[in-house]
Amino acid sequence: MTGPTTTPVDTPHGPARVLSAGDGRTGTLVLGHGAGGGSESEDLAVLAAEAADAGWLVHRVDQPWRVAGKRIAPAPPRLDEAWHAVLDRLRLLDRLPGRLVLGGRSAGARVACRTAAEQGAAGVLTLAFPLHPPGKPEKSRAPELVGVPVPLVVVQGETDAMGLPEHVAAALQGHPGASVYAVPGDHSLKKNPHLVAAAAMSWLTEVLPH
Repeated sequence: MTGPTTTPVDTPHGPARVLSAGDGRTGTLVLGHGAGGGSESEDLAVLAAEAADAGWLVHRVDQPWRVAGKRIAPAPPRLDEAWHAVLDRLRLLDRLPGRLVLGGRSAGARVACRTAAEQGAAGVLTLAFPLHPPGKPEKSRAPELVGVPVPLVVVQGETDAMGLPEHVAAALQGHPGASVYAVPGDHSLKKNPHLVAAAAMSWLTEVLPH
């Protein structure tokens, strides 16, 4: 395994940070963080380590607002713009080898869904997708999931207040390439991050087309 390395990347909204590990013989996995934490969150860290061991080049992206030490994430368009800038820079540096899978947890999962088509992703891997704000199921973000044009997986906590696994599955009934894996825990996915990573790796190795 190669790495880990840390690379600053300029974006229209300030510098982002990319933590990379792995050699890329299997492909490239790019992961974004949620609104409540950075790329060091345990579920992302465990998944990144296991994917790198399996031959993926894994980039965990810290958004500019997180690098700057701010506490509140900006609006989705700014997150998407910074994410595009990071991916475009990594592509110029030839650091997106093989199949490209975009993903992340919570807000980062939404970014991956919204940008998958433009970035030419082969698949989208989401952890704790926030299907709706807590207590507001009428404000559904299902269109972001349904709009993903490639194979998609959602690893969702069984007690996630932002969308139970069965509600995510119902929202994705019209998506022929979607999978939903239920794991113990809430939106934080802190209860068993190794099981979260195992579910994600199962999809990467067994379901995502080569």
